[in-house]
Amino acid sequence: MEWLYIYMPISGVEIFWPGLVLIGLSVGIIGGFFGMGGAWMVTPGLNILGFPMAFAIGTDIAHMAGKSIISTMRHSKFGNVDYKLGVVMIIGTMAGVEVGAQLIMYLERLGTVGPVVRWVYVVFLALIAYMVFYDYYKAVQKKKAGIQEGEKGTEGVTWYKTFHKIKIPPMVHFRAAGFTCSMWLPIGVSFMTGVLAGFLGIGGGLIRMPALVYLIGCPTHIAVGTDLFEVMVSGLYGAFTYTLKGRIEIVAVFIMLTGAAIGAQVGTVATKYAKGYGIRILFGCAVVTCMISIILKQYGFSLLAAIVILGAIGVISAYITYIMIKGAKEELKEKKLLAAQQIA
Repeated sequence: MEWLYIYMPISGVEIFWPGLVLIGLSVGIIGGFFGMGGAWMVTPGLNILGFPMAFAIGTDIAHMAGKSIISTMRHSKFGNVDYKLGVVMIIGTMAGVEVGAQLIMYLERLGTVGPVVRWVYVVFLALIAYMVFYDYYKAVQKKKAGIQEGEKGTEGVTWYKTFHKIKIPPMVHFRAAGFTCSMWLPIGVSFMTGVLAGFLGIGGGLIRMPALVYLIGCPTHIAVGTDLFEVMVSGLYGAFTYTLKGRIEIVAVFIMLTGAAIGAQVGTVATKYAKGYGIRILFGCAVVTCMISIILKQYGFSLLAAIVILGAIGVISAYITYIMIKGAKEELKEKKLLAAQQIA
């Protein structure tokens, strides 16, 4: 079965290439659907497949940059991107990415980068999963109490209302997202997520998309598109800085991008047919599964960890594809019915 493995010349390891294709395709679908860039699954996945942690991070960032350009273009067509908010956040993102990358180089010199990054992943994934499911629980409780005011009336975590009371100038209005806040709020959030992007090999979407919803106050669909715009920016800068450090395996990047280019189209279109909590709950399940696989890898169960993460992203991707196909069929059926009524 040697033909199933490919030698990576820069990192010096042999990798199961069908796993790379599956990661690229699935993460393209998942990233386009959740607005996470999907990179929060790629770094653990690459490390589980056999990449040293620093190479997993650098390769993930480079792959993510190319894929996010495609997803951002798709979301822009649907009006899901607040470019003004995205441009403001670039300030914090660029600074944060470099800080995170320098931390990785320091840990690599100490020889502790693998375990440290894995446990940081576990902590943040647990935090995000808690926020998502707690938010859903509070929303369900409010609905049972008879509150039926749509998403704003049934939302759980509303920390953004407190942050919007901060009036440190300049105050900026973001028309597409529909709110006004201090410019320092999105800059602060983007710096924090930029550090995560450089440190964990993600676009920052692991926490940025929830932060856009819970801390800044974006509607879910706008948060998805705007986050992908930020993922693109942080990914391009991250790819640049990790290339200078010699920690990107370009062969793996192109293999994953082949699948990701297709998957990103599917995931982005699927968001048309699944808004609000439908996106968030599925995201929470994906986060928990990814967290379990990282813990398995940390304790030496590499094969089981690979099966868990590859199986999970495969199943979730299939479900998202089903949502897209079903929604497209229903939309086409409604158009035909409307056309028939107009003729009659």
